[in-house]
Amino acid sequence: MSCVCRRFTLNVPTWVWIITLVTMVAMLAVDLFIVGRRPHEPSLKEAGLWVGFYVGLALIFGVGVWLTAGATPAGEFYAGWLTEYSLSVDNLFVFVIIMSRFAVPRRFQQEVLLFGIILALVMRGGFIAAGSALISQFSWVFYVFGAFLIYTAVGLARQGEMEEDDFKENVVIRWARRALRVSPDFGNGRFTTINDDGRRMFTPLLLVMIAIGTTDLIFALDSIPAIFGITSEAYLVFTANVFALMGLRQLYFLLGGLLERLVYLTIGLAVILGFIGVKLVLEALADNNVPFINGGEHIGWAPHIPIWLSLTVILGTLVVSTVASLLKSARDAKKELVRAGADR
Repeated sequence: MSCVCRRFTLNVPTWVWIITLVTMVAMLAVDLFIVGRRPHEPSLKEAGLWVGFYVGLALIFGVGVWLTAGATPAGEFYAGWLTEYSLSVDNLFVFVIIMSRFAVPRRFQQEVLLFGIILALVMRGGFIAAGSALISQFSWVFYVFGAFLIYTAVGLARQGEMEEDDFKENVVIRWARRALRVSPDFGNGRFTTINDDGRRMFTPLLLVMIAIGTTDLIFALDSIPAIFGITSEAYLVFTANVFALMGLRQLYFLLGGLLERLVYLTIGLAVILGFIGVKLVLEALADNNVPFINGGEHIGWAPHIPIWLSLTVILGTLVVSTVASLLKSARDAKKELVRAGADR
C-alpha cells in the first residue's frame, strides 16, 4: 500500500486544471510583454508591488483551497509554497553569482531571469508528472525521496554560506565555449550579434541561459521530492511551485544586496529538507510493503507527522534563520565600521 492512502484525494476536475494552466500562461505572457517592450531594471517600489501582488495571490489561493477542500489541503499548500519559495530564494543567490560571473548588464538581467523561471516551470512540471506516476505505483519511492533529501540536507549543512567561488562551470557550459563562436560582449541583448568582420556570433547571453537552465535542473531535483514529502496531490504540488516561482524576477531586484546578508539561509534550508526527509521515511515505514523491510509489513511505531507541525517547523525555521542572518550581518557591519575607524 502506498503512502498516498494516508492522505485525502482532491479529485481536481479537468476544467480546474485547464483554468489554472491558462491563467499561468497569461501571467507569463504579461511578464514577457513587459520585459520585451521595455527592458529595464525595476525600481524598489515597482519590484515590491509585484512581489506583494504574487504573495497576495498565493495567500488568497490558499484561502480558496481552505473554503473548497478544507484546512488540511490548505495547510499542505501553504507548507509546500513556503518550502518551494525558500528554495527559490536560494536559487536566486545562485542566479546572482551567475550574473556576476558572466558580467550580465543590469538591463538584460530581467530577460535572463524570466527565461530561467519559464524553464524552471517546465522542468518542475515534468518532474511533478513523473513523481506522481511513480508514487502511485511504487511505495518504495518515498524511501528514495526521503534518503535523497536527508543526503541533500547534510550536504547543505556542510557547505554553509555560499560564495561566488563555489560556482563552477559545468560540462555543458565548457562544451558550449569550445564548440560555439561566442562574442566578447552582449551586443543588444540578443542571442546572436554581428562582429566587425560581418560574421554572426553567439553572445555570452547564450552561455548565461545554459548556466541558468542547468541550475534550474539541479534545484528541481531538490524541490520536487521536498514538496512530495508534504503533499502527494499533484495539483497542490504544481500550484505551490507556480506561486513560488511567480514574482521571482521582481524578488531578485527587490532583495538586491539583502541576499548576501542571508548567511544562515542555507542552514535553514538544510533543517527544512532534513525534516521533510525524515517525515517521508517515517510515513514510508508506516505504510511499508517492501519485502526486505519488516517482512513487508507496516511498522506500527512509525508516527505520522501532521501538517500543522510541518507548517510550524518550516515557517519557524525560515523566521529563525532570517532573523539570525540579519542580526549577524548587522554585527559584522558594525565590526567593519569599528575596524575602519581604528585604521584611520
